[in-house]
Amino acid sequence: MSTYLPTIKQLQYLVALHEHGHFGRAAESCFVSQSTLSAGIRELESLLGVTLVERSRRVVRFTPLGNSVVEKAHRLLREAEELSDLVQAAGKPLSGELRMSVIPTIAPFMLPRILPRLRKERPQLKLFLREETSEHAVESLHHGRADCVLLALPFATGDVESEIIGEDKLFVAFPKDDPRDPPEEIPPMMIDEGRLLLLEDGHCLRDHALAACNRPEMRASATMIGTSLHTLVQMVDNGLGLTMLPEMAIDAGILHETEVVARPLKGKHTSRTIALIWRQNSPREEEFRLLAEELRAG
Repeated sequence: MSTYLPTIKQLQYLVALHEHGHFGRAAESCFVSQSTLSAGIRELESLLGVTLVERSRRVVRFTPLGNSVVEKAHRLLREAEELSDLVQAAGKPLSGELRMSVIPTIAPFMLPRILPRLRKERPQLKLFLREETSEHAVESLHHGRADCVLLALPFATGDVESEIIGEDKLFVAFPKDDPRDPPEEIPPMMIDEGRLLLLEDGHCLRDHALAACNRPEMRASATMIGTSLHTLVQMVDNGLGLTMLPEMAIDAGILHETEVVARPLKGKHTSRTIALIWRQNSPREEEFRLLAEELRAG
């Protein structure tokens, strides 16, 4: 039986290198020097008596065994996180550190309204926020980099628990004085797919908007170019097309000082569901449900 067990720190270094594919970026993510991270991984390989990473000047390549070890390391690190969570949950609810990933189409519009009250009413809560696309946020959750995620459904989240925060209706935004500006709601068939500007890959709002319109031809015709909703609004304001916006962005004033008009999208499934999700069987479940209540109250 081996008398050597990898340390949590060594496994964190290995997982970070696998994630970033670069020693420098991996070291930055672990808040250590590149030499410290490299030495930690070499020590792990030396004591295990195996090669996990093939190194060259330009490429970092994991061996098949290295990939298997990384997969197992993810599970071990997640278990270590849950052990810490178990202790955390025994204390006062919503106190101490909590890492929450938030998608970019929610963070700038919802958080400024909620965080001041949360800081005032929960001064012992140290909330670390990370803005990520839905795909990366869910990956962070399952790999233990995030404790919970605030995102929009539907989205493939894997095995998680969730609390619904609310519904967020979708609007069509277009230049002022557009000749086809209806007085109330806009039916999907009225949207010119050749002028439709949407967020680039990785943003779930793009898929929510296309699904709400229920027009398959839009997926091929729409221009996937925007890196943020603010960018899309500026493009529409310059007469380059039209776009879809969530109600929370409009309520937060994203159209202020523009000549852009927004009308609700007409249909049965024309909203996205805002939800807080966390890993199944988390010992902090009660705390996350309490956080969801705080978010709803905002």
